[in-house]
Amino acid sequence: MKTERNILIAFILNIIFSLIELIGGVVTGSIAILSDSIHDFGDALSIGFSYFLERKSKQKPDLNHTYGYVKYSVIGSVITTTILIVGSIFVIYESVVRIINPVDLNYNGMIILAIFEIVINFIASYVTKDGDSLNQRSVNLHMLEDVLGWIVVFIGSVLMKFTNISLIDSILSIGVAIFILYNALKNLNIIISIFLETTPKNIDIEKIKKEILKIDGILDVHHIHIRSIDGFSNFATLHVVVKEYSKIIKIKVKKELEKYGICHSTIELELVDENCHEKKCNLNKIRNNLHYHD
Repeated sequence: MKTERNILIAFILNIIFSLIELIGGVVTGSIAILSDSIHDFGDALSIGFSYFLERKSKQKPDLNHTYGYVKYSVIGSVITTTILIVGSIFVIYESVVRIINPVDLNYNGMIILAIFEIVINFIASYVTKDGDSLNQRSVNLHMLEDVLGWIVVFIGSVLMKFTNISLIDSILSIGVAIFILYNALKNLNIIISIFLETTPKNIDIEKIKKEILKIDGILDVHHIHIRSIDGFSNFATLHVVVKEYSKIIKIKVKKELEKYGICHSTIELELVDENCHEKKCNLNKIRNNLHYHD
C-alpha cells in the first residue's frame, strides 16, 4: 500500500508541475519551459499508468496467474524507464541543437519558476525514495530527473543572468541527461534479467548448495533454479537426494533458503534409487559410492 500511495502522490504532483510549467511558459515567453510542460505531462501519464499497474500487481494469485500479478509492477517500470531513456536522449539532442543555434531566454522568470519547481519536485522525490518494487524505483528516478533538471535550470539561469552566456544551460542539461540515462539503463538491465529469469545478482548457487549439503540426511542437491519475479522476491526449485524421506529435512532446507531472501521454494525429495530426468543428475555416482562403501 505504501508503494501505491507514493506513486499516486508522484502522479498528482507531476500533474501540478505540468500546469504550473504551462502557465510559467506563457508568462515568461519561454519555449523551453512550454516544451518541458508537455514533457512533464507525458511523464504524469506514464506515472499514472504505473500507479494502476502497481495496484494490479497486488492482486492475489488465481488460476490464470498462479504466481500472482507482481510482474505487472515490472511492466510499469519498463514503461517509466523507457520514457526516461527516450527523454534523456531527446534532451541531449535538443541541448546540442541549442549549442549550435542559441536562443534568447527570460532568465528572471526561469529563476523564479526553478525555485518553486525544485521545492515541489524534491517533495515528490522524497516520498518515492523508499519502496518495494522496481516500478517505484523507476518513478523515483523520474522524480530525481526533474529535481536535478530544475537545479540545473536554476544554476544556469543565475549564471546566464550575470554572464549572458546561454551556452551554460545546454552544457548543464547534457550532464544531467547523461546521469539519468546511465541510471535508467542500469534499471533496464535489471528488468531484462527478471524477464530472462537469470539468477539474481545477490545469489551464489554454489554457496547455497554447500550449506544445504551440511544438513544431516542429505546426500546431494541438484537441478537448482533460482529466479526473481519482481527484483525483490526470489523463488527457487531444487531436487534434494536423501537417505530417507523426512519432513524435517524439507523444513531445514527451506529455512536455509530463506537466509538468501528466497521466500518461495519448491523442493523435490529423491531417494538414491529414484530416477531423475535431469541430464546432469549425478545420482548414479552417489549410488556407486554407496555400494563401494557397502
